[in-house]
Amino acid sequence: MRFAVTLVLWLCTTVALAVAVPAAWAQLNIVNEGGYAALALKAADDPALQSAAAGELTTRATALIAAHGAGRHPVDSSQVRDAVTAFTAGPSFPPLFAQANRAAHQWLFNSAGSADSWVVDLAPMLNDSSIRQILSSHNVKVPATLTVPLTVSTPSVSLRQGQLSRLATWGPWVSIGAVALSGLCALLMLAAARRRGKALTSLGVSALLVGAAGWAGIELGGRYVNGALNGTTGDIRQIAEAMVGRAEASLHQWLDVTLIAGAALVVIGVLVAIVGSVRRPSG
Repeated sequence: MRFAVTLVLWLCTTVALAVAVPAAWAQLNIVNEGGYAALALKAADDPALQSAAAGELTTRATALIAAHGAGRHPVDSSQVRDAVTAFTAGPSFPPLFAQANRAAHQWLFNSAGSADSWVVDLAPMLNDSSIRQILSSHNVKVPATLTVPLTVSTPSVSLRQGQLSRLATWGPWVSIGAVALSGLCALLMLAAARRRGKALTSLGVSALLVGAAGWAGIELGGRYVNGALNGTTGDIRQIAEAMVGRAEASLHQWLDVTLIAGAALVVIGVLVAIVGSVRRPSG
C-alpha cells in the first residue's frame, strides 16, 4: 500500500512538474508584458534582428522621402541604410524595439481598445536623431505615427485584439498552481517513501524526464511555429524568427536547469541511500 501511494505521488509530481516548467517560463517571458519586453530587449542585440529591422526602417524612410519628392528626385537608399544600420547597432535601438514590442503585446493580450489590425508603430525609431537628420535633409518630417502590419491578411491568419487575454488572466494562476502542486506532491512523496534515498533519486528522474521531454517538445513544435510565422513576410518575418530564436534559447536554459537539478537529485539520492545502508544495523 505504501509503495502504491508513493508511486501515485511520484506520477503526480512528474505531471505537475511537466506543466509547471513551461507554464512558469511562458508566464514570466511571454504572457507577462514586462517579461516579454525584457525578452525583446535582449533579442535586439541579435545581429540578424538588427539587420532585418534596418531593412524595414530603410524601406519606410525611403518611402517617406520618395513620397515627399513625388518621384521627382532619386533617393539615395544607401545613405539612408547606413544611417539606419548605425542606429540599429547602437544603444538607442534596444529600448525602442522593446517599446514597440510592448505595444504589440498589449494589442494581443488586452481586449480593451478598438484597433482592427495588429500593427507596430515605427515612428519613434525613425525619430532617432541619426535617421531624422537624413529625413530632414530631404525636408521630410517624421509623422506622429507610422504603423506597419505585423501579419498579412490570409485565410489561415485570423488575429483579433485581445485574442490571448484569457492567458493573461489565467496564466499566473496556472503557473503558480502547477509549481505549488509539484512541490507539495514531492514533499508528500518524500514523507510517504520507505527509503528517502530512492525517493530523492526518483524525483531526480522526474526532473530529467521533464527536461528531456521539453527539449523534444521544442523540436516537435518547430513546424507549428513555422506555420505561425507564415503569416509574416519580408523583414518582419526575419524579426519574428529572431524573436522566436531568443525565446527558444531562454526556454532551453530553463530546461537545462531542470536537467541539472534532476541529475543533482539523483546523485544526492544515491549518496543518501549509501549512507542509509551503511548506518542500517546488519542484524
